[in-house]
Amino acid sequence: MAGEELILASVLVLLIVISFLASAIKVVREYERLVVFRLGRLYPKPKGPGLTVIVPIIDRRVLVDLRTIAFDVPRQRVVSRDNVSVEVDAVVYYRVYDPNRAIAEVQNYTMATNLLAQTTLRDVLGQVELDDLLSKREELSRRIQVLLDTATDPWGIKVSAVTLRDVTLPDTMVRAIAKQAEAERERRSRVIMAEGEFQAAGKMRDAAEMYGAAPSAMRLRELQTLTEIAREKNLVVVTTTGVGDIGNLAALTSALARKGERTA
Repeated sequence: MAGEELILASVLVLLIVISFLASAIKVVREYERLVVFRLGRLYPKPKGPGLTVIVPIIDRRVLVDLRTIAFDVPRQRVVSRDNVSVEVDAVVYYRVYDPNRAIAEVQNYTMATNLLAQTTLRDVLGQVELDDLLSKREELSRRIQVLLDTATDPWGIKVSAVTLRDVTLPDTMVRAIAKQAEAERERRSRVIMAEGEFQAAGKMRDAAEMYGAAPSAMRLRELQTLTEIAREKNLVVVTTTGVGDIGNLAALTSALARKGERTA
């Protein structure tokens, strides 16, 4: 009987030792850290990565993930500075860089960061007008990221990026923006046409001044025009600017007409 009791006691002790070692030994992966509270006091330095040993019953451990977390901010209804209601989607990227502070300084760092991201998003976007919200997304994202990073730094959290993913406008506002864009394009086209007419008028004025200074050049231009018209086999009546050249022009017109008849 004594031998059986000794064997039973040995087995019991072995089970206790195995249970003790199982609770005392913890393997911490490369992207994790183990925050330890010893008798309620925070251990100065988190443990890991690799094989770590704690004292059961005396130590309480909290495992913290150091990888970057991508948090999808729920769709937020924001009223812009010019009183336009829009819905905004955003994504926040953050990670824990100080596990001890993330556990000791805030009750639930994940929920706290997520709620702070929502309120900061509404506060920042509510201070800008709709045009800035649509055209300056990168600038607004950086502003939100700086504010979040500053607020979460005491918690041992680093906000690396904030991205405004989508801005949803009411249907009436979409139609109004489309009309505005159409009117802007029409205005630009009219301005371009007016600038073209202005430049053409300036060139014509310069040409008129040159022809006025050199009448022979104007005469050569008339003859060139007549040649081009005759090449198209058209009947043209020409009124000349010089009185002495009527006979020459009549002979030229008659010759052109006969040439057209022979060709026909």
